[in-house]
Amino acid sequence: MRKLGLIGGMSWVSTALYYEAINKAVARRVGGLASAPLLIESHDFARIAELQAGGEWERLSETMIASAKRLEAAGAEGLIIASNTMHKLFDRVDAEVKVPMLHIGDVTAEALAADGVKRVGLIGTRFTMSEPFYRERIEAHGIAVSLPDAGMAREIDRIIFEELTRGVVSRVSQRTLKTCLTTMAQARNQAVILGCTELVMLVDPGANVLPVYDTTALHSRAAVDWILAGDKLPAEAAEESAGAA
Repeated sequence: MRKLGLIGGMSWVSTALYYEAINKAVARRVGGLASAPLLIESHDFARIAELQAGGEWERLSETMIASAKRLEAAGAEGLIIASNTMHKLFDRVDAEVKVPMLHIGDVTAEALAADGVKRVGLIGTRFTMSEPFYRERIEAHGIAVSLPDAGMAREIDRIIFEELTRGVVSRVSQRTLKTCLTTMAQARNQAVILGCTELVMLVDPGANVLPVYDTTALHSRAAVDWILAGDKLPAEAAEESAGAA
């Protein structure tokens, strides 16, 4: 298995979701006592959020690049950023390291395209919804992206920063997200992207009026595929051995 570096703590809640999802998938696919070889650098999200709110993206870029370089120096053979919003800085970070990085928007767009989705709603932080860095990765696959109205967008952003990143899940916010998804279905979207790694805490991807694409799950799945690439899983090795016999 290849060793993956994970830049997390944005927030710790979603980083925990990544850690669980990646290790469960490795254990399931490899079997036995297998778990994922991971290096994690987890940030203080209070500081990250403060810099985001202040528009200090140059400082955030320096912080992300430094993290990536430390993980690379420690032996990471590939990297992921466990946050949709911080993919605003993906290209800058990617340019400063030699190891490959997996973009959360690309793996999401590939899943949408594979399912034939042509029009999708996007919800996330105000940065992810209002700026082009994420939307353009989806649109590059020929998929139109629509956003919630301004009032709903503000409320979703508030829920993320005031509740979900603190590990708080409220029924009121669950109803708000259900209303948002219903409105997006009425606007003829074929699916909705949960463009914030914590949003899955409020939304059940399997029980909604529209197909829901959980970016945390999709990114984690791509990470597992990368970790295991080139490895022979026990079942595969057994099949090859039987065939040779």
